[in-house]
Amino acid sequence: MTISAQASSTSSTNRAVKLRYFAWVRERIGISEEVIELDEGVETVHDLLHWLPTRGETYAEALKQPDVIRVALDHRHADHAQPLAQASEIALFPPMTGG
Repeated sequence: MTISAQASSTSSTNRAVKLRYFAWVRERIGISEEVIELDEGVETVHDLLHWLPTRGETYAEALKQPDVIRVALDHRHADHAQPLAQASEIALFPPMTGG
């Protein structure tokens, strides 16, 4: 019974989320999307953009300037200070330019 309580406690601190990458973010990371478990403490867009580079060299290269990355939570643009809350899909893309 203690093991079950610990397992449910651990699973509630990490949650799975779908990440989608666009344009040069996708090209540098090398995949278009993935489902990952967020570490405890990754609570805002800012936290996510600073945690992802710890996942490896390709993430570090793609996100070396996190302030320019645009993010959408469940298809809605989000400020970097915004909590991830219960977003099930997070999209990361570079700044857009007109033309």
